[in-house]
Amino acid sequence: MTAWAQSLIRISNYEVETLQKRLAEITARRASAEMRLAVLDAEAEVERERARHDAESGLLLQAYLNGWKARKGAAEADLHGLDIEEEGARDALTGAFEELKKFEHVAETTRLNALIAAGRRETAAFDELGLRRRAS
Repeated sequence: MTAWAQSLIRISNYEVETLQKRLAEITARRASAEMRLAVLDAEAEVERERARHDAESGLLLQAYLNGWKARKGAAEADLHGLDIEEEGARDALTGAFEELKKFEHVAETTRLNALIAAGRRETAAFDELGLRRRAS
């Protein structure tokens, strides 16, 4: 394999690895955002239950729920943004994999063409050697 092909493949591998790390980081942030939403829902349920049993908590429940809706809306917006970012990262990773495969294909084709050319040269050399022996 030629040096230029190895360099292109090495660069493409690095890009793929970088994008994989980025996607893993986005996935971790997405899981954290989903956990935050689950915690918010659980906290709201706890406050509703507390309001059922305590009159003072019942009076404050509506204010709590208004704040909860705002926090939940922000968390859902974050999650939506992460979904978009994840989709972009997946598209970029797919493109990087395609580029890597193209470079690997070119390198393999170049290697096979070199083997074929070497085989032809060897055959031509043996043919010439046979003709020389026959001529002598």
